[in-house]
Amino acid sequence: MKPTIYITRKIDDQIVEKIRETCEVEMWPEEDTPVPRSVLEEKIQKIDGLFCLLTETIDKTLLEKAENLKVVSNLAVGYNNIDIQSAKEKGITVTNTPGVLTETTADLTFALMMATARRIVESSSYLRDGEWKTWSPMQLTGQDIYGATLGIIGMGRIGEAVVKRAFGFGMNVVYHNRSRKQEAEKKYGITYVSMDQLLKKSDFICVLTPYTKETHDLIDEKELSLMKSTAILINTARGGIVNEEALYNALKDNKIWAAGLDVFEQEPIPLDHPLLTLPNVVTLPHIGSASIKTRLKMANVAADNLIKSLKNEKPEYVVV
Repeated sequence: MKPTIYITRKIDDQIVEKIRETCEVEMWPEEDTPVPRSVLEEKIQKIDGLFCLLTETIDKTLLEKAENLKVVSNLAVGYNNIDIQSAKEKGITVTNTPGVLTETTADLTFALMMATARRIVESSSYLRDGEWKTWSPMQLTGQDIYGATLGIIGMGRIGEAVVKRAFGFGMNVVYHNRSRKQEAEKKYGITYVSMDQLLKKSDFICVLTPYTKETHDLIDEKELSLMKSTAILINTARGGIVNEEALYNALKDNKIWAAGLDVFEQEPIPLDHPLLTLPNVVTLPHIGSASIKTRLKMANVAADNLIKSLKNEKPEYVVV
């Protein structure tokens, strides 16, 4: 008898068919609407495997309802939507999809740097709104990227990929990480500095660290006050790492120059959120890994993790 699995969002047919070769599959039919909690609570009681997204909260209450669950396969690198300790206590394997989205997310990180520095979105709106009447010397002037200092908070796979792109722009790269990456320092010529030094020295600050209890509000009022008035903050990690109220105040009061954000503490971000009122903020709907090629790779990895776990084989990417 095939194991039964539930997929919490409509995904590509070829991925579903791949899973169907070894599993009985049921799937939430909507692509753009998350599965209701009530449906998930019903389904999890009998299934052997769960294929889920970051939009699903897989907490202790939900896991306690699972009678046969062996694996939760998360279609993401992050897994802060899952109660890892509760899964571990119940002997449930949790997997994720790192690696495959590294280059795509690094591309988006650098795109946000360029968009904020050169005021791309603001300039496009300026033209489309009919405000462009003439050329003037300081009209919509921005910050230079070439030769600037880039500070990276979190030197993992994506951090290293951003470093490679920065070299093409002649940037000086400093970084801060939970532990020093001496091999990366030798390979790329980057410099490890304290958090305070990074904040004070950097023209661009990229947040690329995982979201944990320790990194919640890692960038708060104190950290923002250490940055240059011309500094640009980029966050493509998780929204909770940056205190949004403190960021809004720093941007509104011109204590820092601009921000590029792909992630928010509440997603989707409410349309009345103060950050959306500021012209010096570029905001995106969490599209860091959103290339066709990468999203299909992620889904394939998540499917492989699921299938191997149900076959009592070791998946490639195990969280617990």
